[in-house]
Amino acid sequence: MALLRPHTAHGIASKPLLTALPDSSPLQCSPLNDAFALLPAHSSDHVVSRAIWPLTARSSQSARASTRTSTEGPPFLSSRRQHPRCPGTGIAGARYARYATDAHRRNWRAGTAFSTSENSGNADESEPLIIEDADCVVVGAGVSGLSAAFALVTKHAATVPRVLVTEARDRVGGNVTTVEGEAGTEREGYVWEEGPHSFQPSDAMLQCALDCGILPDLVLGAPDAPRYVFWDGKLRPIPSGPGDLISSDLITLGGKLRAALGFAGVRVAQAASSTEESVSEFVSRILGPQLLHRLVDPFCSCIFAGDAAQMSMRAAFNRIWRMEAEGGSLLNGMVQLAQERTKAKESAAPRNPRLPKPQGQSVGSFRSGLVTLTRAMAERLGSRVRVGWRLVGVQQRAQGGVVLTYDTPHGTTQVAARSVLLTVPAYVAADVIRPFSPTAADALTAIPYPPMASVALSYPATAVREGAEKAGELRGYGQLHPSSQGLATLGCIYSSALFPHRAPVGRVLVICYVGGAGNDAVTQMSPADLIAAVDRDMRTTLLHPSAPAPLALGVRVWPRSVPQLNIGHLGRIEAAREGIKEAGMQGVFLGGNYLTGVALGWCVEGGYENAAEVGRYLSDEVETMRGL
Repeated sequence: MALLRPHTAHGIASKPLLTALPDSSPLQCSPLNDAFALLPAHSSDHVVSRAIWPLTARSSQSARASTRTSTEGPPFLSSRRQHPRCPGTGIAGARYARYATDAHRRNWRAGTAFSTSENSGNADESEPLIIEDADCVVVGAGVSGLSAAFALVTKHAATVPRVLVTEARDRVGGNVTTVEGEAGTEREGYVWEEGPHSFQPSDAMLQCALDCGILPDLVLGAPDAPRYVFWDGKLRPIPSGPGDLISSDLITLGGKLRAALGFAGVRVAQAASSTEESVSEFVSRILGPQLLHRLVDPFCSCIFAGDAAQMSMRAAFNRIWRMEAEGGSLLNGMVQLAQERTKAKESAAPRNPRLPKPQGQSVGSFRSGLVTLTRAMAERLGSRVRVGWRLVGVQQRAQGGVVLTYDTPHGTTQVAARSVLLTVPAYVAADVIRPFSPTAADALTAIPYPPMASVALSYPATAVREGAEKAGELRGYGQLHPSSQGLATLGCIYSSALFPHRAPVGRVLVICYVGGAGNDAVTQMSPADLIAAVDRDMRTTLLHPSAPAPLALGVRVWPRSVPQLNIGHLGRIEAAREGIKEAGMQGVFLGGNYLTGVALGWCVEGGYENAAEVGRYLSDEVETMRGL
């Protein structure tokens, strides 16, 4: 019996321990006010898990069945080209009718599509079968793809009535990986995340939860829970405002004065207009080296798995970059931003009164973990979602749109689509578009994805020593570890302190992260080595040195984790889009966390924006056709 049971979209048990995922995804990380939450998306690398195959949406048998069966009946096929002997079918029916039996036609009308291998031997079984005709195909059923598809179905159904979502893996959700300890084992009573951990409860996220029917399951972290940085042998609270900065022992008096003057724009050098600033250069120029090394650098390494010296300030923190660039100083830019928000609020529609009003720096999740969100979206999309479908090619159609070729459990299958939205990782999208645009593919391939490991451990609550926390009590969001402090880990999340029912009474649950940019060695470490490294750092920073050995819940290694928004990133994105445009691939769109940012909420909001973009394109296409 498996020791661990994942939350899944369809309640199917997980695969055995230490099984490698054939199609894993990048681990995404949320910003600081997302409680240091690591957030993921999608990928095609192998992932080594000490725990389980996460979020298995279906068993392989039911996954195969899901690609054959539609609960919607004939409408999921095009009715524009009906075959006289197969009414209600479109392109698929026109080709399929050559060898369909009466039984096949009855099943088809009930919503079942058959591959050529199931048909009469009179047909060439190697010939791809076009079984669907969609207005938009969303490739990738991670958070970005599910959000886009959900928005297309709920917000743009009049313009985009036929939506299909395809996923190479046998499950949906990307790297949303909520795991629950198996009943009757020592892991009973634990719930943890091996991918994304939480989200910032913006109105857009809350409205999405409401639309999905899961708002009653929302849980919010304490708005005043502190965050810490381990510096000079001690956990020190991160200042949450000007008042806290004055009394903080994380920054010296000289560092505080330097940061205050820089924030106000006093004696700040102008950025060189001919070069793109890194995060390190921006912060050092304006706020001084102390804030860089003691706060911003560990923030970038733990939350974004990145190197502040390589990350582009404009790409990674565009809002802050714009505040300084347009306002002349961060202070003036903040004032201007507040004024713009006030004007926008006055002209905006009233806020939905059904949405809660999170306070302070709260972060959100759901009672049963983040899988609640992806499961709800997938359930509402229903038979529009096809798992086990790996995209292997995209071609233009003479009459407009594209044809997508898939390897499926039935063999090679083709889908005709007016538009396609690629929400897979950049390096996967590069493989798809390389045949028609090497320039775009090269630009996407240049986006790095460093490795990251997530390690979930539990200790008795009495193991927490007195320091930043009270002895025997774990409170707060988590802690960051600057690289100069000699620790192997980048930081950790206090999962059991953030949300209820994540650990049994009397136990604490921490999720720690190892790896990131410049640390490829993490992929060569065994689960035992990773657990030992995390345990050593926990005893150095948070626990009594004599604390009992930890209960290891799960170890997940992501060979390609978070896309890095490094210097030149915006140019690479522009080159990719221009390459697709120059190749004449109308209706092919890019989406995903390398465009929107890696926080879970950004992925959801980006999915809704992608849906609006597709809707506008198809609406314009219809108007153009009417004018001909």
